[in-house]
Amino acid sequence: MPASARQREVLLDALTARSGAAPLHVEQLHWRWYGPLDTRRFRDAWRAVSAQEPVLRAAFAEHAADSAAAGPCVVVHPEAAPDPVRHPYGSADWHSLLVGERLRPFDLHHPGPLRIALLDEQAGPAGPTRVILTFHHALLDGWSVRLLLRSFYRAYLAAGRTRGGERRPDVRDHLDWLARQDDTAPRAYWARAVPPPDSRTLPAATAATAAAARGDRPARTGHGRARIRLTPGEAVRLREWAARHGAAESTALGAAWALLLHRGTGSGFRPAPVAFAVAASGRGITLRGAAGLPAPLQGPLPLHVRVDPSAPVTRLLADLAGAALGASSYEWVSHGQIHTWSGRSTDSELTASLLAFDPPEGPPFHPGPPAAVEAELAEEGVQLGRPQAVDAYTALPIGIRAHHDCEGGLVLTAVNDRTRIPDREAEAALAQTALLLRELPADADGTTPAREFLQLLAEAAGPAAPTGPPAVRGTGLVELRPAAHPGAGTVLLVPPPGATADCYAGVADAHRGPQALATVAPPADAAACLRALRPALAAGEPLLLGGYSGAGQLAYEAARRIGAHGWRPPPVAVAASARGLARTLRTAAPPSDGG
Repeated sequence: MPASARQREVLLDALTARSGAAPLHVEQLHWRWYGPLDTRRFRDAWRAVSAQEPVLRAAFAEHAADSAAAGPCVVVHPEAAPDPVRHPYGSADWHSLLVGERLRPFDLHHPGPLRIALLDEQAGPAGPTRVILTFHHALLDGWSVRLLLRSFYRAYLAAGRTRGGERRPDVRDHLDWLARQDDTAPRAYWARAVPPPDSRTLPAATAATAAAARGDRPARTGHGRARIRLTPGEAVRLREWAARHGAAESTALGAAWALLLHRGTGSGFRPAPVAFAVAASGRGITLRGAAGLPAPLQGPLPLHVRVDPSAPVTRLLADLAGAALGASSYEWVSHGQIHTWSGRSTDSELTASLLAFDPPEGPPFHPGPPAAVEAELAEEGVQLGRPQAVDAYTALPIGIRAHHDCEGGLVLTAVNDRTRIPDREAEAALAQTALLLRELPADADGTTPAREFLQLLAEAAGPAAPTGPPAVRGTGLVELRPAAHPGAGTVLLVPPPGATADCYAGVADAHRGPQALATVAPPADAAACLRALRPALAAGEPLLLGGYSGAGQLAYEAARRIGAHGWRPPPVAVAASARGLARTLRTAAPPSDGG
């Protein structure tokens, strides 16, 4: 089955990630299991769940040369199941195991989007035992894993058996449902609702954090993680304030983030647009049984709002709630589709941050184990700790996730890409967000203008660094000549070792094909070439890789990775001279659409 638009975007993130970067879109759920844990029974229960749930037997097919599919396809295998690995007491460090499981790459061509690790915290059969579930967003989201856990607990109590009965919708039904959707209505909606090009998408650094970041040279790479907590009392005040004005806590978080973004516009107290993405469950769709469907339905949707400092802050709440309601009508649409429909250039980001708000634990908010199941486990001497999530790294510069802890406090976690937002700036943005969430409930009667909260933010954070709009991370594509018509495709000329920036100028003069002709600024590796090709891969355009002698190995490596991630691997053309390369490109070029 063809992969969904959201799945293709996750795969593109993996394909175009920088060399040596930690795996993206890998999330974790972990908790303590108190009491006896039978490893064989535990494994048999997961095998039974896998036999019942096709998503645990799903993978992506490597692209075959004779395949008619233009992009990645999902395959459900007849047999596959997670194989839990149990680490005896003293054999592994808890934190190292958690991080190691997250950093270990998934082979998405083999079934198994879920890994399970167990770590005994004491000697003896009574535990407690740490349970770590690590899963990939290409095939599972957090809600899906909690649904699978419900089935697992029942199977564990039944000694590795699951109940039969009527077939429920699964990942195949979701892909089929998506393939049958008409995009006319969502195209029309997002034509109106797409964030304006001048929207602020990232918070501004303060002068202090900018100076500190400059002092941190050389810049750190990888991802950072910061956390801050509102007390139970502060969380209750925020929830009651939002509810009094017809909004949810998640909307209050969006309002705080919007105020923080507005401060980075440099507009002072004048109205200005801001934009960010919110995590949508993807389950508010017309597919029967979607709420109980284990599949990768969750995804980001862009929101924008015009922050007017002179208007009451409750106006900002209402505007955000309205924007979220409109977007929820089409939450099956992917962020990449919206970007394509917007007509914006590939180097222009719609959003650069993601907000997610986890609902409280337990039914009806979270699909936790039913009370009857917990009671049966208790009869066997088993008690379950509260599951805790470890956010996935994404391709966005920063993400903020909020959840309630077991005491009722509100925990905010920021995950930042250090190449775009240093740790100090992410920590400062998180602290300023928490400050606003603590102070917003002071607006008791709903008449306090947003200006007062912006002023409070300025006083607490200090002066903003004198910087312009946040830098946009481009694809690195250097266009030598545009395509003759839409759908003509792209020829990427890969620079050989030691090449100069203008080494392919002669090819641009000699080549007469309809394709767009482009290259990558040298020196380049396979990851740089793939980042440059991302827009063409996302659009499903015909591709061809070429280059002078010496570039062949790099071109073949890029083509191999494209095929390994499910796209049709492009042909590779190599020649020694500009005219020879132009002739070879004409011969090797695949047929293009529209001409």
